Amino acid sequence: MKGFLYRLVITALGLWAAAAIVPGVQIVGVGTLLLAALLLGIVNAIIRPIILILTLPLTVLTLGLFILVVNGISLALVAWVLPGFAIAGLVPAVLASIVVGLTGWFASTFVGGSGRIEHIRHIEVTGRRLD
Repeated sequence: MKGFLYRLVITALGLWAAAAIVPGVQIVGVGTLLLAALLLGIVNAIIRPIILILTLPLTVLTLGLFILVVNGISLALVAWVLPGFAIAGLVPAVLASIVVGLTGWFASTFVGGSGRIEHIRHIEVTGRRLD
């Protein structure tokens, strides 16, 4: 359960960063932000795989770049369903999905597969241990 909450907060931080950086993305309120993160997780788990299978030929043709559009569509779908979360078009949706993805990727370096926060150890290169 802890891991789920960490992932939810990471996604919410990514959405917050996208709303702050990308023009055309607007989120009203913290509750909407958390609900958008939850809905994005549900969309990514259920609907996104179906879209990926349906668009597989186009994804292969574009050497995988079409996945950025699929991620933008997933984010736009959440914005379409959720009042208080608005995206002005496909280009802001794709840019926002890149920001959310990069934020999640960066934060995942600190959170393990089980959802536990990993400790970062500093090891000196001179051969001596720092205990």
